[in-house]
Formats: sequence, C-alpha cells, structure tokens
Amino acid sequence: MALTLKGVSKRVNGQVHIHPTDLTLEAGTMNVLLGPTLSGKTSLMRLMAGLDVPATGRILWNGADVTGMRVQDRRVAMVYQQFINYPSMTVYDNIASPLRLMGKSSAEIDAAVKKTADLMQLSPMLARKPLELSGGQQQRCALARALVKEAGLVLLDEPLANLDYKLREELRAEIPKIFEAAGSIFVYATTEPEEALLLGGNTATLWEGRVTQFGPTPLVYRQPRDATTARVFSDPPMNFLSVTKTGNRILFGDGQSAEALGSMAALADGTYTAGFRPNHLELDRHTADALTFDTRLNVTEITGSETFVHLDHHGERWVGLIHGVRDLKLGAALRVYLDPSHVYVFGADGALVAPAPYAEAA
Repeated sequence: MALTLKGVSKRVNGQVHIHPTDLTLEAGTMNVLLGPTLSGKTSLMRLMAGLDVPATGRILWNGADVTGMRVQDRRVAMVYQQFINYPSMTVYDNIASPLRLMGKSSAEIDAAVKKTADLMQLSPMLARKPLELSGGQQQRCALARALVKEAGLVLLDEPLANLDYKLREELRAEIPKIFEAAGSIFVYATTEPEEALLLGGNTATLWEGRVTQFGPTPLVYRQPRDATTARVFSDPPMNFLSVTKTGNRILFGDGQSAEALGSMAALADGTYTAGFRPNHLELDRHTADALTFDTRLNVTEITGSETFVHLDHHGERWVGLIHGVRDLKLGAALRVYLDPSHVYVFGADGALVAPAPYAEAA
C-alpha cells in the first residue's frame, strides 16, 4: 500500500500554493510535514485526502489513479487543530459514528470505542456531550473518532497543539505505534522541529509551497540538503555567516579560523556560507579550538530552564539557546563560542556542500 503524488500542484485564484510535488508514502510509515505557518502543509494534506483537486499531476493509491475520486470514497481520516465534533451526540456516539457508517456490529463498535476511549483517556466521559468537555478533551474526542476508523491514510494537522504537555508526550509515543501496526499511512503536520524529531519516521520539510527535502527524520535533520531546509528544521532558525575557504582553513568573521575538517577539506577555495544551530552557541569555552565571536545582546527570553539570547554580530542577527538562566545585561557586549565541528557549509546557491563534521560522524 502506498500513496504517490506525481507532479501534484495547487493554485488558488492564480496563485501557486503548492509547486509541482513528487512524493511517495509507504504503508505503515509515519510521515511528518514540517514547515512554518503558510508553508503549504494543510494544502498538501487536502490534496492527499481528496478534499481539493490538484491543478496538475496525479495522485495514486496502491498504483490506482484516485485524482478525481471523492474523499467520501477513500479510506481517509483527517483531524485538524481546530477540533470538530457532533455537539448533539455523546462522546461515545461521536467515536462510534464512523463505525456505524461502515456497518460494524454493535459488539465490534462497543469494543473499538472503549479501547480507543481508554487510549485517549476519555473513558469516564463517554456519556457526556462535547460541549461539557474542556478544549483538550474535545480534541481528544475528535482524534479518537479518526483513530477508530482504521483508515488507510490518516492525516493529522497539528492535532496535539491544544493538549497539555503530559498527554501530548504520551500520544506522540502511542499514536504512531497504532497506525504502524494497522499498516496505515500516517501523516502529521507540525511547525515544531522538536516534535518532528520526537515523532521520528520520515520528514518532508516545506517552504513557500515546496517540499525542499524528504527522507528519514534524523538524516534530514543532520544533513539538510540546503540552507532553506536547515532553516526550517531548526527552532529558532539556523544562524548564518559568510566564510572563506583558503587551503586547509575556514576563515570566519572576527579574524577566526578553523581547520577544514571532514568533507570541508575537499572544498575548493572560495566564499561560502556557514550555518550553525542556536543550541550550538555557548557562553563558555568547552573546546580548545572553539571559535570566538564578539556580539551585542539585544533581547533575552527565559523559558525556565533555558535562555534564548538574541545577538547582533556586525549587523547579522543570531539567536543562541543557552542552558540555564543567565543574568545578562541588554545592550552589553557578549562573547560567544562555537565548536567548529558543528558548522555546516553551503554554496552560493544555498545547496549544502559540506555537512557539519559531528553530523557526518553520527
């Protein structure tokens, strides 16, 4: 079983929302669509589901062309961040509704509803109406209705955003197992790189209606194909800096240089763009060959256990993610350090020409 998109695109009032896309999703896999708001995640899901007809291209299900097939005639379940339930029905009946439409017996329905309700922690609420539930409980009800269908294609558009942290973590671990066991194709849209890493499976990064890369999630994270993918798969986005390769050295701003390690050694001399993730910037020197940059602190954001520092480096805006809570003075000079093994190198066209040495070794 597989879902295949061949040259699929979408236009709305003459504007391109999805550029021609080729993508194949296999049975029993978890596939994350990762990108910022308006990158095209929901538009791509609607094309997969059959809710929208592509402007160009074909959609194949198990090799059969289903491009013009109605969504009602497909084995598809979809859940949005803004939950949708039947307000006049109890939670039990909401969950049972797709099974009744499928003609399941009462015993089958009862067993499936109770099993799914238990997973969603809804068992004590089966007799209630959706409007008697909290927002998170209503979302769990909508999610349970999708889970119980045993659909071949399950599309979840940021479905856990309204849930509390503990339940969100539990469901991230449990939901993929359910669909993998059922052999379904699981597609999950998110704006959060951390969530993509937690979910695992495969990730497709999206930027302005284009799928920039698709592959195993750890590989896309460690070896992004280009600077755009690296920016998408980093929260906050990856920092960048112009560098020059000369001989066996990489020359950075502030008169810094480092040995050209790994695949960097094979690069031709010239000008490139270095990229490094915010969590790799540090306020203390931890390695003897750490690069040193003098910056100015513009803003700090304290999350409780970590501090985001917004920096100005000769007109370039950087963000660092520092462990712990630091007492830092806004507007003051701030020296930061970077292990050169965490540096990616991109060409003039933005394509990755040398992954960070730590990523090559992983």
